[in-house]
Amino acid sequence: MADPPPLQPDFTITHDSEPSETLLAGFSSFGLAGLTAVDYLVDHLELNEQGHLSAEGLPTVTPFEEGRPRHHTRLFSRDDIEVSVLVGELFVPVGAGRTFADVILDWTEANGVREVAILSGVPIPHGPNEHRTYYIATDDYRERRLADGSIPPMGQGFLDGTNAALIERGLDSPLGVCTFVTPVHAQVPDVEAAIRLVETVGDVYGIDIDSEPLEAFAAEVEQYYAELADRMQARDDDLPEDRMYM
Repeated sequence: MADPPPLQPDFTITHDSEPSETLLAGFSSFGLAGLTAVDYLVDHLELNEQGHLSAEGLPTVTPFEEGRPRHHTRLFSRDDIEVSVLVGELFVPVGAGRTFADVILDWTEANGVREVAILSGVPIPHGPNEHRTYYIATDDYRERRLADGSIPPMGQGFLDGTNAALIERGLDSPLGVCTFVTPVHAQVPDVEAAIRLVETVGDVYGIDIDSEPLEAFAAEVEQYYAELADRMQARDDDLPEDRMYM
């Protein structure tokens, strides 16, 4: 008798107020550059927590600071800033990426979100001249946000996991989706990569963001990020390989 198929994890989003039409997201992956960037945006822009995502069926983490626990995946916004931010500290295996992304996308559709931008690092060999941000974006997002050509496209490759599922939904719906990617090094967090992503957000969305304090911000949470990276390394069989991008 064949073994039953493995159960898929179950995700639930709870929120207190309507999000902005633009959602910026950073997850636990690749040098934690995207996660560092969105964490900094929340802190620097003084955004308020408006909701969270819960997960059943995955090894979970419950972050805490000064003895106070918090949800691993949280939504932030502010009435006078036209972006909401999703900070995802939970490591989501590639095999659960579609389920995870579908919950986020069903929530964005139900709440009037027009576009999603993911901030991410990629562990590819690169030279000093390649220390910049690239994009993989649906046509509608590119026409709306990237028409000036200041950010180059990523040449070729493939996405998988959560980022792939988010982009795929954008191909078949009015939702504009973009993944901003930048090369990362082995150290965690890769502060220079995070700075590039933060500056990209400022340029694309016209938000006045001072990236200079980011290095000090990252130093404050360095031990936490290192422990988070160790948890990810323990599950490295689930991580995609370096040849995703070229």
